[in-house]
Amino acid sequence: MMTAAAAFLFLACVTVPAHADATVTEGKVGLSVKGKGLSVKRAGGWMDGHGTGVRGRLYTVYRGERTDITRWKDATPVTAGRTRFSSVDWNLEGRGFRDGTWLCIQFNRADGTPCAKIHR
Repeated sequence: MMTAAAAFLFLACVTVPAHADATVTEGKVGLSVKGKGLSVKRAGGWMDGHGTGVRGRLYTVYRGERTDITRWKDATPVTAGRTRFSSVDWNLEGRGFRDGTWLCIQFNRADGTPCAKIHR
């Protein structure tokens, strides 16, 4: 039986074009984006393993310019069978983005920074 984290890892790839709807992993970090068109309702991510002080934040990259769109947020440790990960998510309430914007996640305890391209 596949756990939620294993299912995310099964869909692994570095970057994915999306209509504001994508699941992406890079190394030990994953990003999930839910929305429609150029509007994002929810975004969040996970990092393999538990730890104290694990925090995540979202940022965008548009035409080479990086902009933080959330502050650092404490991650919640999750255990599903033998799988352990730290999870964080945000309700973006249908926030709109420009066509071609990359939405990315960063954790303070991991190197991976997966991104999903928001496009029409």
